[in-house]
Amino acid sequence: MAARDESKDGDDSILEPLCFPEQSADDESSAPSAPSLQQRPSTELLVCLFCSEFEQKDVLLKHLLLQHKLVIADVKLIADLPKYMLYWKGRFLEQPVTDFCSVIKTNSTGPVEKQEDYFLLCDVLPEDRILRENLQQKRLEEVLEQQQKERDDSSFHRVCMFCSDEFSGNRSSLLNHMAREHSFSIGLPDNIVYCDDFLNTLQCKLDNLQCLYCEKTFRDKTTLKDHMRKKAHRRINANNHEYDRFYIINYLELGKTWEEVQSEDDRELVDEEDDDWSDWQAHPVSAVCLFCDHQSETMEQIYTHMKETHDFDLHKLRIELNLRFYQQVKLVNYIRRQIHQSRCYGCQEKFDSRADVLRHIVAEGHAMKLPDISTWDQPQYYFPTYENDALLCTLSDSDDDDHSNKPNHGEEIPVIAEDISNLRALKQTSVLNQLLKNRGSCS
Repeated sequence: MAARDESKDGDDSILEPLCFPEQSADDESSAPSAPSLQQRPSTELLVCLFCSEFEQKDVLLKHLLLQHKLVIADVKLIADLPKYMLYWKGRFLEQPVTDFCSVIKTNSTGPVEKQEDYFLLCDVLPEDRILRENLQQKRLEEVLEQQQKERDDSSFHRVCMFCSDEFSGNRSSLLNHMAREHSFSIGLPDNIVYCDDFLNTLQCKLDNLQCLYCEKTFRDKTTLKDHMRKKAHRRINANNHEYDRFYIINYLELGKTWEEVQSEDDRELVDEEDDDWSDWQAHPVSAVCLFCDHQSETMEQIYTHMKETHDFDLHKLRIELNLRFYQQVKLVNYIRRQIHQSRCYGCQEKFDSRADVLRHIVAEGHAMKLPDISTWDQPQYYFPTYENDALLCTLSDSDDDDHSNKPNHGEEIPVIAEDISNLRALKQTSVLNQLLKNRGSCS
């Protein structure tokens, strides 16, 4: 969840933003696409553009720089580097390198004998740009053809990585099974290419007792499974470029990452006459219990759960204490923070674990025991303890559901302003305010 500091019992031990673990069992689209296009992993040797040297990519690029003073720009975006190298080797045999490359002079203000010319080969040159685009287009055609073969393939056969179930026929049956039954989704089947290689890569990591997300190695399968479950690591890491080549989106446009493609302005593509959102279906947001990991999609369900399981009635507290909306927000954030820090919110007793404090709350009957309102009705609890706390978005801001307190028809409901005196005091002593005062005095 977050880093903790237990140096002082009374100190606030939340040092980083907290987030509830996200549920991904039924959300295949939540699996990350690979971040950017890279070359396929290969040990293929590449030929030097100027001599007979053959080396692997990184070694050859270093050779070109040190021996021939040549730099190739944006190598990682070249779809087929071997063909790119062969093309320019032929062209450099026909014409001098200065006809194609920008010349960069080093130490231009120093002595002439210490000056060197370096050459930059990049897509500013129209010929190079066309070459890169043609290689990209050919690679895209190859990938789309491969993807179509995999989509139509009915000979797929594989055992699930997480259980002993076998799947034959279309690859989607296995991918959907892992997402549905094991909460492990690598994305929609139609967005994936080279699926066998992808699954082999993941299986190899599991066989080597390696976590699929953080890639730490563990001593046995049981420890690995516990780690991936507790840390919510039953997913792949979007920042791992090893998975780039398995996602179609990375092959679509030359020089663009999937993030750039998805963030493009599509307003010019929208048909305003057909702007009908009536069939839109929003995914329900799950609220998490204040005391355990139980989640519910409606407030009625989560209220019922907390009342029946933990003897905590938030609705009753709201009515008895006449809590306004923002006071409810502060109360929820206060309780969340105390439970996270293994401290009873009612009596402030500190425990070694969350389980211990929950047992204490039940044994002592402290579920509905709140400290003095001044303890939790503080400006610091305006800020959510958990950044994705859906419970805060569904708190009641009216008494419509409390029939006993409902006003007569036509009676105006007074609007009571939130007490912001503490906020004003904080503003006067804030660092920003002091900086502004100092700047004014200096001027």
